[in-house]
Amino acid sequence: MDVRAIGVDGSPESVDRLAAALRAALDGTGPAVFPVRVAPGAEPALPGPVARAAADGTLPDGLAVVVATSGSTGEPKHVALTAAALRASASATEARLGGAGRWLLALPAEHVAGVQVVLRALLSGSEPVVQDLRDGFRPEGLARATARIGLGARRYTSLVPTQLARVLDHGSAPLFALAGYDAVLIGGAALDPGLRARATDAGIRVVTTYGMSETCGGCVYDGVALDGVTVTIEPGSGRVVLGGPVVAAGYLGAPDATAEAFGPAGFRTTDLGSIGPDGALAVLGRADDVVNTGGEKVAPAAVERALLGVPGVRAACVVGLPDDEWGQVVGALVVLEGFPHAGQGEGPDGGLVDGPDGGLTDGPDDAALRDAVRAACGRAAVPRVLRRAAALPERGIGKPDRAAVAALLRTR
Repeated sequence: MDVRAIGVDGSPESVDRLAAALRAALDGTGPAVFPVRVAPGAEPALPGPVARAAADGTLPDGLAVVVATSGSTGEPKHVALTAAALRASASATEARLGGAGRWLLALPAEHVAGVQVVLRALLSGSEPVVQDLRDGFRPEGLARATARIGLGARRYTSLVPTQLARVLDHGSAPLFALAGYDAVLIGGAALDPGLRARATDAGIRVVTTYGMSETCGGCVYDGVALDGVTVTIEPGSGRVVLGGPVVAAGYLGAPDATAEAFGPAGFRTTDLGSIGPDGALAVLGRADDVVNTGGEKVAPAAVERALLGVPGVRAACVVGLPDDEWGQVVGALVVLEGFPHAGQGEGPDGGLVDGPDGGLTDGPDDAALRDAVRAACGRAAVPRVLRRAAALPERGIGKPDRAAVAALLRTR
């Protein structure tokens, strides 16, 4: 068994090459595929751990795809996905959404969510319709790509919250196009209730997804696990554990990390969660993101929800900042409605724009934001450091870059 690196550069032509390689990998007639982002014309290469696993003959049976994690907690890991797991994921998604349909790829194809769009299309018997992303995501491009989907077929696509917001802000043809989809999967980052309400009011059929590379992408839709997927909360740690046929075979070249993360119950995520009386999963945030301030533990996700509940707040990211007296203090970076987006008036240092007193100059003021957090989460959760930005720093596809946010807040 071997692994082949396939370069993708955002062009439809590179996705066509990836689709052909994925089809062969799923059928067992070609090597496993490692999609990697490259500059136009550049040659892709396998990372060391993947190349060594292939050379040593330690690739798992049935391997079809290898994807790199975003590396948010250190070096990227290389996730081994079998053909059986990928087929199980695609089949469960199709059943949950109501049947086969045409898929539009508007995400980077090297990430698991993009790979899954391509695979779902192939396994439903059609080629994916591909939006050209060489110059980044443009709402107008989504409208043009949608126009290439034939009439009569069900339509599906997958986006991150940032893309959804841009389509809603643009309106006109892109919004009309997105409202014509039978389901728009939203993942990669939490979808705040206000943005979801805007999408629903615009006629967009939003389905939130939760999952990761280690589970072939999203495996919990609108809080409910796909058929065959199990969701449990690990006693003691409170971590979410995802099990079932969609779970990866482990990490290539990382036996210790594999043993730590994968077990009889499934994949041990780094997220804290709870299961409500209705059986729905609520994700409370990453275990290692919890802020310990003066002996009180604060969940950033809860503070973010409180901030997003304030009219005029478009996005929020909450982190812990080191403090000599308290150990850590809560810091928050917010984006306001109507404030210039990235590339349209950022501050001189990474997008931060402060008022004359270090506070917010437009929209809800500091007091209103802090009051909302105090009422929802308690006094310990109130941000000591509060700033606004043109946009949240991101890593991967739509995930807030908490390390970058913390760095920006510390510099101010």
